[in-house]
Amino acid sequence: MVQTRMSRRRFLGCSLIPAAAPFVVPAGALGLGGATPPSDRIRMGFIGLGGQGAGHLLGGAWTYVPGGYIARDDVQVLAVCDVRRERCEAAQRRCNEVYAQKLGRSDYRGVQAYNDFREVLGRSDIDAVLVAVPYHWAAPMATMALRAGKDVYCEKPIAITVREGEALVEACARHNRIYQAGTQQRSEYGGKFRITCELVRNGRIGRLKEVYAYRLPGAFFPSDWTSDHSVPVPDGFDWDMWLGPLPWRPYGGEAGHTLSGLFVGDVNWSPHHYDFIQWVVNADATAPFEVEFDNEQVHYHYANGVVVHSAGYPGEPVGGEGGACFVGTEGRIAVDRSNLVSYPAEIIRQPLRPGDERVYHATSHSGNFLDGIRTRRATICNPQVAVNSINAILVGGVALALKRSVRWDPARGRFIGDEEANRLLSYAKRPPWRI
Repeated sequence: MVQTRMSRRRFLGCSLIPAAAPFVVPAGALGLGGATPPSDRIRMGFIGLGGQGAGHLLGGAWTYVPGGYIARDDVQVLAVCDVRRERCEAAQRRCNEVYAQKLGRSDYRGVQAYNDFREVLGRSDIDAVLVAVPYHWAAPMATMALRAGKDVYCEKPIAITVREGEALVEACARHNRIYQAGTQQRSEYGGKFRITCELVRNGRIGRLKEVYAYRLPGAFFPSDWTSDHSVPVPDGFDWDMWLGPLPWRPYGGEAGHTLSGLFVGDVNWSPHHYDFIQWVVNADATAPFEVEFDNEQVHYHYANGVVVHSAGYPGEPVGGEGGACFVGTEGRIAVDRSNLVSYPAEIIRQPLRPGDERVYHATSHSGNFLDGIRTRRATICNPQVAVNSINAILVGGVALALKRSVRWDPARGRFIGDEEANRLLSYAKRPPWRI
């Protein structure tokens, strides 16, 4: 059964206390036959069990490991959490079944289920959490987890305001935690995106001039939040917890990642495109840049002379599936999750030279996160990298929301001479969720 909710006073005012003692797996049971002994396994909780969260936990398109985290010998899942009771109990049941079969213990009950994520964070026996929650919860929940001493893998969009991203970076640094954002194209897909990054950085298309992003950026812009439409909340669905920091409104129907009227542009797929683009462009992270608004499109003008367009490259089909097209003085490269092409074709056929620049190399995004936990080495999409990328998206989204150009100063975290735009850097969170 789902555990009862922890009081806010208990979580915020007391030291972190473990929940009910989990089933302890004997060392002899999981340390034999070359298996990872219990003392070396990473103990995890999973918060958010929709399509993406359940995929990570039990096996799916985003884990890239058959069977998901629950099948890994170097991980022990201790807790699952969701505001929908049926999801939570189904995940708990399946996890316990997997471990029962693996251990030959039909009475295994070591995976606990929770409705309130704070109870997961309050368990001192949990090392790390994977957060796959509605967009408005991503940064606040990840920040609370970091402050509770947990390492965090967090699905996009990383943050929905610039100020949330700043709090995330600060929490990682202050509490010396490992963080991985779920922009897995840096690690997966046969290295296509990393190879493109290295080819462009090493001048294979000459001087980089333009990038075509194939996606609009996006921003939090609750232009149509209020509603008088109300239907009964489904049994087992904690609507108040789903809303969390958002202003109160009645439940009006199925709620997935978000509700209509909360965002302008794209904060769902654009993090994949723009994170990769930021990696390749490698602009000075402290230099001001302009976001030009033109006919419902935006164009980023960086200090190094590169211009990033939110549209696709005319006539080029490659790039729309998480990718981009890079145009230089001597050729161009287009890449997405399924394709890597260049013009002229020999650009991508020539291997890198021994002296060429290399970038961070990881072949498994989840594996890179777990390695980071063990070694305390920064992940490939660590908090500063992740926040730099999402800030580019959010700043461009503000230009879309205001329907005009803006100038952004990354060093100061503010729009230049633009108080109207600066008011969109944060929003008033509903108590008690003010981070």
